[in-house]
Amino acid sequence: MLLQNLTRNALRHYNVRCNRLNALRHYYVRCNRLYSGGPQLFGQNQVNENKQEVLSQSQEIPRILITGGLGQLGSMLARKLRAKYYPESVILSDIVKPSKEILKSGPYMYADILDFKNLQELIVNQQIDVLIHFSALLSAVGEQNIPLAMRVNIEGLHNVLELAKQYQLKLFVPSTIGAFGPDSPRNPTPDITIQRPRTIYGVSKVHGELMGEYYHYKFGLDFRSLRFPGIISAETEPGGGTTDYAVQIFHDAIQTGQFTCYLRPDSRLPMMYIDDCIDSVIKYLDVPTEKLRLRTYNVNAMSFTPQELIEEVKKICTRFKSYIQCGQSAGNSRLLARNI
Repeated sequence: MLLQNLTRNALRHYNVRCNRLNALRHYYVRCNRLYSGGPQLFGQNQVNENKQEVLSQSQEIPRILITGGLGQLGSMLARKLRAKYYPESVILSDIVKPSKEILKSGPYMYADILDFKNLQELIVNQQIDVLIHFSALLSAVGEQNIPLAMRVNIEGLHNVLELAKQYQLKLFVPSTIGAFGPDSPRNPTPDITIQRPRTIYGVSKVHGELMGEYYHYKFGLDFRSLRFPGIISAETEPGGGTTDYAVQIFHDAIQTGQFTCYLRPDSRLPMMYIDDCIDSVIKYLDVPTEKLRLRTYNVNAMSFTPQELIEEVKKICTRFKSYIQCGQSAGNSRLLARNI
């Protein structure tokens, strides 16, 4: 029932937005809450107990910089933070040309995380207090260009850590379920456990978690991280993550009626709707640093398999055709697809 509701909402909102072509909005909305009561942040009680205290305190409005701001999470987080504080207090940054809509919504600046001086100048001139670091190459893309992934995901992180330490910034760097591996325990996976990832993205995120924790204990840096599952949204196109099939399937169902999945049909992966993801970040940033037991927590919502999602889509889109190419990348077109 949960997945059925998710699928119906997904396809309905695709049809409503952008004349049935590329809309995916609120298809997850309340579905996960029917199952799990909404997103669960490990240590959530601690967050809830302290949120009212934080909001009631008199404090200056922070100046916030978001790197990689034109990716899946950045623009939506900026929108909610600007609503919470005010538009000029949140600066989006990236290395690509923004749309007119992004420029009208609030400040946007060019920032290359591999250019230490450029990033330093931005932090100093804009009097940044909080740095939210979203710049990264995701799992599937990273495996296609490992040297670039190491530069962006590791060297870029080092620049951000050093600047956050130098200017005493609060630093949030998202992690991922990809930071775990086949040896990690499941259902539930503890916050502190075995981590042996097998992708450069996962390895770089484990590196980031440990470096952030080191900087916290060595230099007092207010470092924070959440391990996100697959994030489902309508704001951007799929970005090359392993779980992005759960976004691509709805685009393809509406646009072409055909979908090819490169995961095994029984690959059960955790997912989260983007609104819940953004809310978890904002709540986590609100918690006073002295109240945090750890610097990195898991956050979860629900799980399903490609096969389960495909079957639900077929119930609504009767002409929908789907294919599985197990263990292969989208770039390998030599393999025959199996109709499921």
